Amino acid sequence: MRIALDAMGGDNAPAIPVLGAVEALQHIDADLELLLVGDLDAIRQELQGLGAPRNRLHIVPASQRIGMNDPPVESVRRKPDSSIVRGVALQKSGEADAFISAGSTGAIVAASILVLGALPGTDRPAIGALLPTVAAHPTLMLDAGANTDCRAQQLEQFAHLGHIYIQDLEARARPRIGLLNIGAESGKGNELTLEAYGLLEQSDLNFVGNVEGRDIVKGDCDVLVCDGFVGNVVLKFYESVAAHVAQLASQAVAGAQMDVDLQNICRVLDYAEHGGAPLLGVDGVTIICHGDSPARGIRNAVRVAARSVEIDMVNHLRRELSGLVSARA
Repeated sequence: MRIALDAMGGDNAPAIPVLGAVEALQHIDADLELLLVGDLDAIRQELQGLGAPRNRLHIVPASQRIGMNDPPVESVRRKPDSSIVRGVALQKSGEADAFISAGSTGAIVAASILVLGALPGTDRPAIGALLPTVAAHPTLMLDAGANTDCRAQQLEQFAHLGHIYIQDLEARARPRIGLLNIGAESGKGNELTLEAYGLLEQSDLNFVGNVEGRDIVKGDCDVLVCDGFVGNVVLKFYESVAAHVAQLASQAVAGAQMDVDLQNICRVLDYAEHGGAPLLGVDGVTIICHGDSPARGIRNAVRVAARSVEIDMVNHLRRELSGLVSARA
């Protein structure tokens, strides 16, 4: 198995992606090989002294780089030799089985759609983000930012994408699907959520109804569906609250001299533990990491990508979506 990793993506590139790649190879099965895509000299310099296994780590030169503030679609078209476009193209050509990047989310989404294409039955791919909960498992929320405006049919597609992902990656046989809304009652919401509620209720999914924002942390559903505008607001708020809670807990423990497992609290709240967010609905495996992901986050993203390839998740998604298309026809 070969996974392409954008060495130039993220706030601390190439140091963090390179370090994360080396750590991944030290902790993951020996059959895995990583392709570091980016500036040849910069990557070589970061590799010095890390003890990277040369037979499992390869450099793919890319002369261009897409910045966080560059216009996504225009940059993808104007910079074909950027680390993002080259990395996605490696998967398209069969030289890699998956692609990971902590770079510009918009550019990653655009490149994946333009180069890999969307799966049949998918109008728009969605970003799935795992949100920590007080339950035993996190909740997958999608869309987390790829599509700010959506139709009800697209929310239904997101539900099917999340259903397969949670089945495959989290081993939950019949995931509970929830619709993010302003009230739990079926008659609550705007035109979009009311129509989406009807579609999800009629589907063969395990739809548990509307979920209010305050109930997300309870883990009342396995997959939470919303449009990308709302989802991205929720995601950013979650990230800020997690850091704030960890800080308050640390201060409280220090003041009261309590014996509390702070390390475990921080681990549960830390987005880096989940590695990265999959872009579901494209004809390939694309994992999007947080811009300031630490090496541990990159390492865990490699693990998620490898698992997605191992279980043939893309073909599973293709079958699920083809069934949805047939049912609609």
